[in-house]
Amino acid sequence: MINANDLRKGIVFLLDSAPCIVIDVSFQSPTARGGTTLVKTKYRNLITGQVLNSSFKAGDKMDEADFARRKGQFLYAMGDQGVFMDQENYEQYEISGDLYDEIKGYLLENGEVSLGVFNDQVVTLELPQVVELIVTETAPAIRNATATAQTKEAILETGISVQVPGYLESGEKIKIDTRDGRFVSRA
Repeated sequence: MINANDLRKGIVFLLDSAPCIVIDVSFQSPTARGGTTLVKTKYRNLITGQVLNSSFKAGDKMDEADFARRKGQFLYAMGDQGVFMDQENYEQYEISGDLYDEIKGYLLENGEVSLGVFNDQVVTLELPQVVELIVTETAPAIRNATATAQTKEAILETGISVQVPGYLESGEKIKIDTRDGRFVSRA
């Protein structure tokens, strides 16, 4: 059991038989007339993807989800789904839909991921914060381009396009921030 006072960002709890991950939490102290502390929580239902807000009393208890974060590996793409392997027990999962579509542009075969498993089903996929990808197509380098001056579009080996500094050329390996798809640096 998890006490509402113990809720913190990243904790997974059960609400209506569904795992929910805490995105944000704040505490509202009681008024001068007494009362109990309220725990205001913003959380995401990991099954539906819905983001909700809820308030709990400080003493409320909720069930802890049977949720585990495990090291995983992207094996290969198969049509509109990806095949991932749990590196602890070598079990393979075929994942499609929004869970896969949101991250497939950053995945290379044998790339590391973090699998969030609930009841033997993957409900979250997390990428490393930065991945290294090769620029396959871009306009020629812009003369006298500095690191912060001009940008241009580049197509990466996975097919996604990002804005890169004007001095980069095709064939170079670059680092991309997976949270927002932003160029970080050369690799």
